[in-house]
Amino acid sequence: MKKTLVPATLALAIGAGAAVAEEVRVYNWSDYIDEALLTKFEEETGIKLIYDVFDSNEVLETKLLAGSTGYDVVVPSGTFLQRQITAGVFQPLDFAQLSNAENLWDVIKDRTDKYDPGNQYSINYMWGTTGIGINAEKVAEVLGPDAPVDSLAMLFDPANMEKLKACGVHVLDAPVEVIPAALAYLGEDPDSQDPDVIAKTEEILTAMAPNVLKFHSSEYISALANGDICVAFGWSGDILQARDRADEADNGVTIEYYAPKEGALMWFDQMAIPADAPNPEGAHKFLNFILDAQNMADASNYVYYANGNKASQALLNEDVIGDVAIYPSPEALENLYTTSPYEPKVQRVVTRLWTKVKSGS
Repeated sequence: MKKTLVPATLALAIGAGAAVAEEVRVYNWSDYIDEALLTKFEEETGIKLIYDVFDSNEVLETKLLAGSTGYDVVVPSGTFLQRQITAGVFQPLDFAQLSNAENLWDVIKDRTDKYDPGNQYSINYMWGTTGIGINAEKVAEVLGPDAPVDSLAMLFDPANMEKLKACGVHVLDAPVEVIPAALAYLGEDPDSQDPDVIAKTEEILTAMAPNVLKFHSSEYISALANGDICVAFGWSGDILQARDRADEADNGVTIEYYAPKEGALMWFDQMAIPADAPNPEGAHKFLNFILDAQNMADASNYVYYANGNKASQALLNEDVIGDVAIYPSPEALENLYTTSPYEPKVQRVVTRLWTKVKSGS
């Protein structure tokens, strides 16, 4: 779910002027892979890779439901994947072509089974949590040393947001993430499908919105890293990327990430093959390449997200596998929740509510 935009299309060739017999087209989240892996795939397979990026599930879903995307591999999040499977958007995976699928982690497969029963249509690429990223110095300056940095009160208590507005707050433009968080803060089931329960979030969301500098699903990475904002509600790996960029820049900005104590959303980004993929055989080669333990470790070491590949864990950098913000303890895992796709009539309620929150009317 995550990520600073890179050029819309990244087409990699084995060498200048090299002739390539076939190609594979991949559509993934922006800034979500080590580009060296893309070159490595081409060199190992002789297949030209066309790599395009997006930064919201809604953009991907619109293309998928319209059909004829031209893509061989796409990366929807779990809740979107579930309804897309129901809509017949994907083809079942041929595991005879995925010898590296033995590397998949049972703990994550058990969780993604909720979205893809039997894990027939997808493999996990990355997973993480949605939580609070802060500029530690600025937040302490604005809210004091006892700021509730590990609580959703940072966002949903107007007394906090009115002060944080001065140093800048970004929030994901993702109602399927923010509304469940608001429900968790209210003590309600974050996975509720009841429109009356969902409506309870309107008051705190509309109170929050005027104090939000921007609703966006990728710009907060640079904004946090540069010290332009002091709080972001976003994806764990994005905030950790911001932390590391600030460290590398040595700009005096200290970024910290917190999974809210009221509960944090655990999300999954899944790689799947569209039903009308032009090159499904090449798509399977790409998935099997990603499932290689070293390749998956290289990807996680780059993006600072956990992955669903158990074999990769021995190859992860210590600042990835040893960071509980990336790989939570077994106890912390129990405090994470998952959500289900909204039924169409509930989705309309959610869409109207979110539009009202952002527009202020």
